[in-house]
Amino acid sequence: MFQLGNIREVGFYTSLDFLRRTLNDTSWGHNLMRQPNPIIGNSPPMRDIRKLIETIADSTATVMINGESGTGKELVAQALHHQSSRSDANFVPLNCAAIPKELMESELFGHRKGAFTGALADRVGRFELAHGGTLFLDEIGDLSLDMQVKLLRVLQERMVDPVGSSRAVEVDVRVIAATHRDLELEISEGRFREDLYYRLNVLPVTTPPLRERGDDIALLLKHYAEKFAHKGTPITFSPEFLSALKSYEWPGNVRELSNLVHRFSTLFAGQYLTLASIPVSMLPKGLQKLQLERAGEEPAPPSADVLQMFALDEPGTVPDSIAKSDEPNHVEDIIMLAQGGPVLPPEGMSLKEKMAQIERAFIEQALDRSAGNVSKTARLLNLQRTTLIEKIDKYRLRSA
Repeated sequence: MFQLGNIREVGFYTSLDFLRRTLNDTSWGHNLMRQPNPIIGNSPPMRDIRKLIETIADSTATVMINGESGTGKELVAQALHHQSSRSDANFVPLNCAAIPKELMESELFGHRKGAFTGALADRVGRFELAHGGTLFLDEIGDLSLDMQVKLLRVLQERMVDPVGSSRAVEVDVRVIAATHRDLELEISEGRFREDLYYRLNVLPVTTPPLRERGDDIALLLKHYAEKFAHKGTPITFSPEFLSALKSYEWPGNVRELSNLVHRFSTLFAGQYLTLASIPVSMLPKGLQKLQLERAGEEPAPPSADVLQMFALDEPGTVPDSIAKSDEPNHVEDIIMLAQGGPVLPPEGMSLKEKMAQIERAFIEQALDRSAGNVSKTARLLNLQRTTLIEKIDKYRLRSA
């Protein structure tokens, strides 16, 4: 008999309403994953993954997908299912780390009415839901040792014993497992059964981390920008921002990239983004460091590229004497300096103040050309509208 122990400790799983609506509800599995999500990328590692999927998709052997978190292990499992002869049946996923161990047996194998407190009706387990199709066991490394023993038996005998039932049920299921853990290390430390590992690891597949497929980043950015744009214009990225994104390590892999594009699409909908234009708090730590490093680079000649660099200045960093000054800005001198001309005074100069004078002059010219229209001025200077407004306030150009 299945023992729940003190079921009150299971938290929200103790709700009878939850048991009625979730444990007894099997209809969701029958229409699951009819259309697979695409695997984005044309880099050599992704071409190899696609070729391997085509080769092993129709096999009945179990598959072990290894890879860091966020590398698309479930997408590979979906592709294996949809390219196989089982594609007309169910693809049933289960995250082994998300189910309390007290309920895992019922979740996998089902239960009969009255098998334990709260079992108000018969429930079909994930193995039976996946009959004729594919069962995807994500984070298999988090499965408890006692459940590993029971899973091994099912894989060997292709029979499941629902909790509270006296009769075994035959199942025809292709099992695909996935983990971000090093299972050989888990075996050596006694946390994973060696016999189960070899039963699952018949066809190994490894999903590459995003840092090893930098050529795919532009495609992924475009895909997620279009996905999160809803019905509006997708965000776009400047070449220097794309270069920074390619050099970033991406510890969260594609999942992190997707979340970042979703964030930018919400905050800067439809805009052209540069690295300098993103508030530092909106960037991962690795990109924050890149932003700071590039802030200290030697300035290029005044141009559209230089104007992107100006966005690195924080409001209020220019002295009031510059902001208030009615004296000539010496724009010609600083342009000559940027172009290599011999205009540096013998006593030296404040490069930051001179660059601020140039920035103010360009903003004034753009405001004049656009008749004071802030949106048009922002487009002329390739700045975000909010950034331009900050700079107008900073240089007190509203009164001008």
